[in-house]
Amino acid sequence: MEKTLSTNKERTMVTDCCETALLAVLIAVSGTFRIPGIVPGTEFQLSAPGVFGFKKYIIAGVLASLMGLSLGTCTILNVAIQMSFRLGVGAFWLLSGSNKLFYIFSGPLGTALARVVMYFLLGKGLTLMLIAAAPGMAFTAATAWAFGKIFTRCRKAMRTI
Repeated sequence: MEKTLSTNKERTMVTDCCETALLAVLIAVSGTFRIPGIVPGTEFQLSAPGVFGFKKYIIAGVLASLMGLSLGTCTILNVAIQMSFRLGVGAFWLLSGSNKLFYIFSGPLGTALARVVMYFLLGKGLTLMLIAAAPGMAFTAATAWAFGKIFTRCRKAMRTI
């Protein structure tokens, strides 16, 4: 019995590590595509905390940012903007949970927060940045809920294997 318990705990730990690593890669790759995506709902980042939880989402986000820095595909400014988005979305998830309102409002909220951080870092153009982001924010709000449901279903299916 004790050996089985130990094996299950080790399997859970390995599964969590692999899931976090794959999530980091998905965040890093999906972050290279700009809103709106080719396929509706491909804004993976905002569905991630609802599916995987805040802690795993933030750890994977930090890993994704480190990958971008090490590959030279992003700068410290990019990381500051990415992390403000992730923390905004994650905080909204902590307050609201994984419901339809989370998926509708977290993306626009995270995007707006990232634009405000950019404004404070650069000192220019908050209104223009928010106006330019508005179509992507509307697109995300309209499509993210369905995409989050798909990810939740896939994750549940993997947990039963």
